[in-house]
Parts: sequence; structure tokens; C-alpha cells
Amino acid sequence: MRWTLKLLPEKEKITSLANELSISPILAQLLIQRGIESYDEAKKFFRPTLKDIHDPFLMKDMDVAVQRIEKAIAQEENILIYGDYDVDGTTAVSLVSSYLKSYYPQIATYIPDRYQEGYGISYQGIDFAEDNNFSLIIALDCGIKAIDKVAYASKKGIDFIICDHHKPGPEIPKAVAVLNPKREDCTYPFDELCGCGVGFKLVQALGARRQQSIEELIPYLDLVAIAIAADIVPMNGENRVLASLGLKVLNEQPRTGVKALIQNFKKKTLSITDVVFVIAPRINAAGRIKHGNYAVELLTEMDLETAEVLAAAIEKNNTERKELDQKITQEALAQLVENKEEDNYTSVVYQEDWHKGVIGIVASRLIEKYYRPTLVFTKSGDYLAASARSVSGFDVYEALDKCSQWIEQFGGHKYAAGLTLLPENYQAFKKAFETVVKETITEKSRSPEIRIDAALDLCDISPKLYRIIDQMAPFGPMNHKPVFCTTSVRDNGYGKQVGADKSHLKLNLIDGSDPKTYNAIGFGLGSKVSLIENSFDIAYTLEPNEWNGVTSIQLVLKDLKKEEI
Repeated sequence: MRWTLKLLPEKEKITSLANELSISPILAQLLIQRGIESYDEAKKFFRPTLKDIHDPFLMKDMDVAVQRIEKAIAQEENILIYGDYDVDGTTAVSLVSSYLKSYYPQIATYIPDRYQEGYGISYQGIDFAEDNNFSLIIALDCGIKAIDKVAYASKKGIDFIICDHHKPGPEIPKAVAVLNPKREDCTYPFDELCGCGVGFKLVQALGARRQQSIEELIPYLDLVAIAIAADIVPMNGENRVLASLGLKVLNEQPRTGVKALIQNFKKKTLSITDVVFVIAPRINAAGRIKHGNYAVELLTEMDLETAEVLAAAIEKNNTERKELDQKITQEALAQLVENKEEDNYTSVVYQEDWHKGVIGIVASRLIEKYYRPTLVFTKSGDYLAASARSVSGFDVYEALDKCSQWIEQFGGHKYAAGLTLLPENYQAFKKAFETVVKETITEKSRSPEIRIDAALDLCDISPKLYRIIDQMAPFGPMNHKPVFCTTSVRDNGYGKQVGADKSHLKLNLIDGSDPKTYNAIGFGLGSKVSLIENSFDIAYTLEPNEWNGVTSIQLVLKDLKKEEI
């Protein structure tokens, strides 16, 4: 791992902010690194409020979208809420449909089948709308590239409102309204909303027209917080406000479906990390193993007993997903070894019977082993379908674009994408992708990096320091949990490998002449036990650790290495 120390802000800036906020220079440094340089900016950062949520009508086409929905309601049209099968899509559909149903009954939802229809708007979904007399489709978390599909619907007399956050292509679909802050002609102040976030802006606009206050819409923010966490969008600007307020709803008054999903979770307070690792995988599991409709049913269910039955079924889906994930990962790793591709610039693997619902997770697992752009393919009808995942600093979407002659369809983000191609083009694509990555990836992007916010002496760790760092949450891209490094530490002699397979490392650290010991845990670092015989350097985050009713601060090691002299 490469350890990269972030640029140290100017000393004068650190001193000035530390004095203004009455905090330590280390904390002032952390805030400046996050673009916070004044009291007012710090207040907005630490105390997000509803006042920091932007006017939804600043988004292009929002007024047109609201007018079309109001017209549909006035004329008693049937409205279909359509969304993708992942967490962002299913939460967005649940949010918009439950809001509209609160005052208009002619609302239905549609989640495409991952295996029969694939990602995004499908012809099958439009045919369903026609067969069931829907004249308006509100598409969430998809649709920005559905030019042909929207035209197909238009010929059938079906209007589209698209609410998306993915990068638009050179042409925008001819829908009634296209809500997407990433549109070049959209001047909305924040362009990193998730799909559910764009859905919330639509609800906010509809509410404003109905003379509803923003306070009345707070109960819907639990879904927005889940989507923000799961979709790994930047945790700054409006996303930070929506996530903070949504987390509060999740912890204080979660909707019935979420309550059923987390009732066996032992932690008293959910963090964004808990949402990412506890709630999101379970919601995702429905679409991966069975159908995304189950997630929408759960998230919109009002009766607790019914919700508990749905949650139990989704829990089974999640268990099955884990088993498939482990099995396919082992098969994919074996394939790379068998093909002598361990030293490639990419990992591209294919097996026709791999479960399409978990290939994205498997791609991420392969990156943990071989740190490089990765694609995992499986058979999907007459095509091969893949999930792509990338590494820090490398744009896999652009790389796929350079291989587009071999691809039937692709879409996604810088770090995650999906594609389909014809089986006969697989080998040519694989060769082209390897060539493109080899020619464009930087040496930095070929090894995992730990970005360190600040160097710290262990004696500087205090309850006050941790308390303020904890208030910097929710963490995520653009506001990662602070990572510190301390050099020349020693173990007090009681450090050891722990865990059933001895894969973790538990240490008691001493820094310099300070007699105090500091508890540290290094998950997955058990193989580095030999390094603790002498002085060594550590990179870590700070976490609370409760034992026998006593809470202390624990160092969670991200890496350790031989002391640099």
C-alpha cells in the first residue's frame, strides 16, 4: 500500500481557524482539508439544517415535471413509477410512489427484472404500461440514455418524466421533462445527487405546490440517506444535509419496513457505515436473487407483521447472495491463475452459469486480491453481461468507451459500470480492454493508496478529539473518516494474532516515552505480526470500543509497516 499524506494547509490558516473555533490545530487542519475555513462554514458543516436544502425549482424542467403530474392527477390518469432494481432505484420508487399515493390512488410501481429486462427502461416495461392504461411514467435512477425507449413510448401515447443522476450522453431523450443535475444546461447548485435524491427534489417541488412545508417531508429522508450511502455519492453539499437528517429519521422513527429489517441489529445508533453494510446489502439482495419488487414492497409496507415476513424473506435472499458471492469469487480467482493472468493490467473473467445478481460484488472482491480494473461476465440471454469495477484514479467508463466497437450497450460511472456484448466479441473486447488500460493507467492507480489526513502522536488522542471527529459524520466520498499516521510506535509485548484463522492483529501500543498503552485492532493484518517485534509505523482511524460497559477509543489499523528511518 502507498501511504500518501494530504497537503498540509498553510500554518496561518490552521492557527486562525483553531483560534476562531477554539479547537486544536489538528482538528482545524482536518476541517480546512474539507474546504471549511470559517466559523460560518463550520457551523453549516457540523449543524446541517433544512435551510441548507436547495429550492427544487432551480433544477431544469422541474416546473414542467410538476405541471405534467398535476395535469395527470386532475385528469385522473394512471401514473407508473418506474425504477432500477438496486438500492438507489428501489428507494427512489418507494419514496415517490408512497408520497403520491398519500393523496392520489392511481399510482403503481414497476421494477424491471434484472435477468429478463436488464438495467434501465425496457420495452417490456413500456408495453406493461400500455396494456394497463398508464399514460405517464416517472422513471427514477435511470432513463437518461433511453432515447429509443422514450420515443417508443411516445408513439403509444405514453409520456415520460425522467429523474436520473447518471452522466448524460450527447443527446437527451425527448421526454416531457428530464430532471438531471448533471445536464450541461442545468444550473442546479449541486450536481452529485443520487437517483433517490433527484426523486426527493421532485417530491419537494410537488409538496411546495401543495403548500406543504419542507418539515412535512422529513419522514421520506430515511430512504434518501439509505440511497446516498449505498450509491457512494459525495458526502458533501446537499448530500451531507440529506444524509444527516435522514440518519436521524432512521434512528428515531424509521419506516415500518426498515424497522423490520434492522430490529435484530444490536447497535443502538445506526451510522452511514451500518447503512452501507447492514441495510443496503439486504435491500439489494432482493433484486439480485429474486426481484426488486420485494424491496419496494418492504419499504412501502405499513403493517409491521407483514413487513417482518417480507424482511425475513429478504434476509434469506441475502444469505443466498453471500454464499453465491463466495463460490463465484473462488471460481473467478482460479480462472485468473489457470489463464496465467495474475500479472495483467486488468481482470476480465467469464463463466456462463455465474449468477448475474452477484457479479458486481465478485468484481469488487477480485480488486481486493488484484488491484486493477475488473470485469466479471456471465451469460444473459443471447448476450454476455458484465459488471465493471475500477480502482482509484482510473475512469473505467472512459476505458469502455474506447472499446465501444465490441460492446452492444454500456453505462455507469467512473468507478462502476455495466455492459453487454455478443459472445463472439468477448475475446476481442478482452484484448482491447487490456490494451486500453495498459496504455492509459498510471503507476499510482496500480497500487492501493491510503490517503492520510494528518500525522499524530498517540498522546494527542483524547475523548474531545474523538468527540469532534465523530461529529464530522456522516462520512463518505469528499468527507472520508480522518485517517492518521503515527511513526515509531512499539507493541508492549502482548500483541498477537486473533480470530479463528489468526487473520487479525490485536496490539497494545506505546508511543515514545509515554507509559500509556493504546488498544489497536488490525482486521486482516494478522500476516504482519512479525513487524511488531521492532518499532513500526501505523495508519489508522479512531473508533469507540465498548467492553464490559466501558467505552474507550480504539485505533483501527488500516496498515502497518516497518519504521522508516
